[in-house]
Amino acid sequence: MEEVTVASAGARERVPQISILRPGTQQAAASILQRSFYERRPDIVARALLGKLLVSERKGKLLIGRIVEVEAYFGTEDPAAHAYIGRTARNAVLFGPPGFAYVYFIYGMYYCLNVSCEPDGHAGCVLIRALEPVEGLSTMAKLRALPPDPKPRLLTSGPGRLCQALDITRAAHNGLDVTDPVSCLQIKDDGYQPEHILVTPRVGIRHAAERPARFIIDKNKFVSTSR
Repeated sequence: MEEVTVASAGARERVPQISILRPGTQQAAASILQRSFYERRPDIVARALLGKLLVSERKGKLLIGRIVEVEAYFGTEDPAAHAYIGRTARNAVLFGPPGFAYVYFIYGMYYCLNVSCEPDGHAGCVLIRALEPVEGLSTMAKLRALPPDPKPRLLTSGPGRLCQALDITRAAHNGLDVTDPVSCLQIKDDGYQPEHILVTPRVGIRHAAERPARFIIDKNKFVSTSR
């Protein structure tokens, strides 16, 4: 695994969206990432997303996790990417403007959350693979059908787990603009910067599996797998 030092980075379904700004919470002083943040190659965006806060509002309650593991997918040039086959009704979000949520269903059981990147018309995305839970842990446990006070790692370590814990589904969240100040799903920067990032091959895929496009915060216990 390669060790690097992180550098600072500077036709959709519409669903009801509400403000998630609330004084006194973990994300109140954090700033929402702007669209320009996502207008870059997936690997650049993926690396820069580590340490940022994924914020979801559910029934007036905030569910927040710090992004600790991501994977980059490179559109039509990447055999492992959903966009590789070209634009379809299912993957249309990936070919639109950057900074939109792309949610898909896998194994007939789990949702996975991605964020589109690259300029409008050029497909690319970053898969959010794991979070360190920050706020709303009791609600996350209920959504995950876990007993009260479970081990925090069981809440959001893995792409399917984190979508369950934050109640993210394709019907409710696919196509949401995560740069919109009134969106119920946002990604924010509270100034945290990881000291070291590790780069490894992607996991859980068959095609182009050895491409070094998985980025994790070094030594973070909430990463989904030790590979």
